[in-house]
Amino acid sequence: MTHAEPFGARLRRAMDERGPLCVGIDPHASLLADWGLADDIAGLERFALTVVEALAERVAVLKPQSAFFERFGSRGVAVLERAVAEARAAGALVLMDAKRGDIGSTMAAYAATYLDPASPLFSDAVTVSPYLGYGSLRPALDLARESGAGVFVLALTSNPEGAEVQHAVRADGASVAATMLDHLRAENAGAEPMGSYGAVVGATLGGSAAAAGVDLAINGPLLAPGIGAQGATAADLPKVFGAAVRDVVPNVSRGVLRHGPDVAALRQSAERFADEVRRAVDPAAG
Repeated sequence: MTHAEPFGARLRRAMDERGPLCVGIDPHASLLADWGLADDIAGLERFALTVVEALAERVAVLKPQSAFFERFGSRGVAVLERAVAEARAAGALVLMDAKRGDIGSTMAAYAATYLDPASPLFSDAVTVSPYLGYGSLRPALDLARESGAGVFVLALTSNPEGAEVQHAVRADGASVAATMLDHLRAENAGAEPMGSYGAVVGATLGGSAAAAGVDLAINGPLLAPGIGAQGATAADLPKVFGAAVRDVVPNVSRGVLRHGPDVAALRQSAERFADEVRRAVDPAAG
């Protein structure tokens, strides 16, 4: 396998050209109903492909949530394959939100599913869970490096339940979250303009990361869920991420998707969020 251009370089270019925004493709039943679609394969396909049509040529990253496709079985996964292929063909980077985590050959198989260019679900990046130990992710980290893909590791998530694991303190005094960020910082060392190994850090955290002494500067992207429906705004980003704010990829799902199925309305909403983020990250740009 030839070494492709690293994901971090491709992501930085996409963020600079299209604005730093990731839009989810989350076809859960309530959103399908809001769009006037049935909760079936036809509704799923119409939803996913409409989002791709509206946004794949405009936003930096599209993030399909795999579970909402998998619940329809093999036909749902076939829709996911088509959405991924069409989104990538239109120029968007696709981040597969699968949150896989396992050990050994099973982790290697998950990695091959999303990070091997020969796979029908090959994506530009995938989310993974490190709570079987960071080392358990090595098959995904290595394959991502080989294929020019990226990996986003859950670190400080926006759900309140995450704190019982992520804020736990190790014997050396470091929190689990800080340990994961340290691993990613080492993974990204020396990469320019940005590393390919990112962290998931909720935009709803306020100043808690800085207050806890957690260093978010990992020379890699920080996927930030929580903008919009979960209550965070673009204006919150500098407070949460500090000096690392330029590496933040805010994720918006319902805040944009609720404007469907009208393609123009989806585009306008995504553009508005991207502009808000751009101004928050770089006030001089506004």
